[in-house]
Amino acid sequence: MMAIDISLLRLRAQLLLRRAGAPACLAVVLLVLGMATWAWAWQQRVVAAQLEARPLPQPSLAVAAVAPPATASENLARFYATLGQQRHAEQQVKQLFDLAAKNGLVLAQGEYKNGYDKASRVATWQVTLPLKGSYAAVWQFALQALRAAPFASLDELSFRREQIADTELEARVRLTFYLADSAGEAP
Repeated sequence: MMAIDISLLRLRAQLLLRRAGAPACLAVVLLVLGMATWAWAWQQRVVAAQLEARPLPQPSLAVAAVAPPATASENLARFYATLGQQRHAEQQVKQLFDLAAKNGLVLAQGEYKNGYDKASRVATWQVTLPLKGSYAAVWQFALQALRAAPFASLDELSFRREQIADTELEARVRLTFYLADSAGEAP
């Protein structure tokens, strides 16, 4: 009996669709879709109104204590702890040569200039390196050098290319190493 009812309903639906025609069927489908969209939008509006009506959570009274700012002597101690050691300056320069070779750069010879600031008791080594290689390799070298020596600053990075078609260029990299006094003590 159930099979007869389903086939009877299907037959009636087909007859109704043929009598109404395609435009009327399309209109009914669009009407049903519109009503479903309206019902969904109404539900979303109700949910949004409920979320807006909820009170905000109260901030906890046990807020984590904010650390007091560092004193001048603590900042100075951190500064001196960050400096490189003057006795290891040659090793830092050798590391630059190793990084250049690792990045496929030609590094013939560098220029070195040391200095010392009596007031801060900080020694400096200024290293100027003429490099030959690709643009990307030079940048990679500069970034790796700064990572390897966090107490160094990149003071100059210049590029020169003889002809536009050249794949290799000449670069000049100038780094300054800031080093703790050889006695290793802070002022």
